[in-house]
Amino acid sequence: MRKQLLAGMILMGLFSCKTELTDSNHEPQLPSPTFQTFEVASSVRALEVLASGEVWYAGSNGQYGYSSNGGIDWVRDSFLLEDRPMEFRSIASTREAIFLLATESPAMLFKSTDKGRQWQLVYREDHPACYYNAMTFWDDTDGIAVGDPIDGCLSILLTTDGGDHWEKLSCKILPPIEAGEAGFAASNTNVAVLGDHAWVGTGGAKARVFHTPDRGQNWEVYETPINQGGKMTGIFSVDFWDAQYGIIVGGDWEKKDRNTLTKAMTTDGGKSWTLLNDGQEPAFRSCVQYVPGSEGKELFAIGIPGISYSSNGGRSWELWSEQSFYTIRIFPSGKGAWLAGKNRLAKLVW
Repeated sequence: MRKQLLAGMILMGLFSCKTELTDSNHEPQLPSPTFQTFEVASSVRALEVLASGEVWYAGSNGQYGYSSNGGIDWVRDSFLLEDRPMEFRSIASTREAIFLLATESPAMLFKSTDKGRQWQLVYREDHPACYYNAMTFWDDTDGIAVGDPIDGCLSILLTTDGGDHWEKLSCKILPPIEAGEAGFAASNTNVAVLGDHAWVGTGGAKARVFHTPDRGQNWEVYETPINQGGKMTGIFSVDFWDAQYGIIVGGDWEKKDRNTLTKAMTTDGGKSWTLLNDGQEPAFRSCVQYVPGSEGKELFAIGIPGISYSSNGGRSWELWSEQSFYTIRIFPSGKGAWLAGKNRLAKLVW
């Protein structure tokens, strides 16, 4: 959704055959959060943590950067287009390359294989209505970028050659979008991929989940109970633990303290969604992520204001910190995270 920021689980006893995500004995206690903060002259909603531990970010004012040593040293740079800073809200990586996607027309997708010393323009779109929300890769060859609708369907870009070439899907193979329905470029997480699947969350007039089981060749769309019908309502973030269990968060950006209709879970791959802990913590959130190695029990939900944490698959949550961020990426080890927000990055270790 143009220039707008920002991006639960039913009592699992109802699903006795799926107890692995709600083991009541799994109650890890996180220490009080201690943030190591790094100032940046950019509002950052695009964050990527590599398997090596390297962290990359991209944001407003055309800025991007990375650290290879946990934030001790940073390499920073920026893009200008005809002396106008570009706006980045999407970043992705493979083992060979880093990708940055500028949101607005001209939407420009760049690839670097030398840590940003040189960039190759691999896709450009000049339609005045284009606005890209998020980007990620299934593996080192196949990737996806998603954006606001044009000509009656979502904008979906696919690559099958490691990001050297990108093709936009025809509206003939995508479910039609509803009037007033779009996406949120809030945290680079309104798309999630796992196996051959991808799930895309929308907002505005409708809050729905678009799903492909085969890397973009076929698509379906499913209704959700997340707050919808307003300009800034809907799904801001999607994450999946496996092909069946997933979570969506969002709400109403203009009523961030409202804690109803903000989080839901699926146990059938996205076909149906059930409100989670409705009327309780957390309220509006723009990003949700499962903790690696937690068997799907631990999650973080990030927003303005606050960081919420669940240790039981989303059955209940606690407000872990009142600090505000837009997005989070958890270390592959599951023992810490990087966060990004307005004019700052932060590192957490637990």
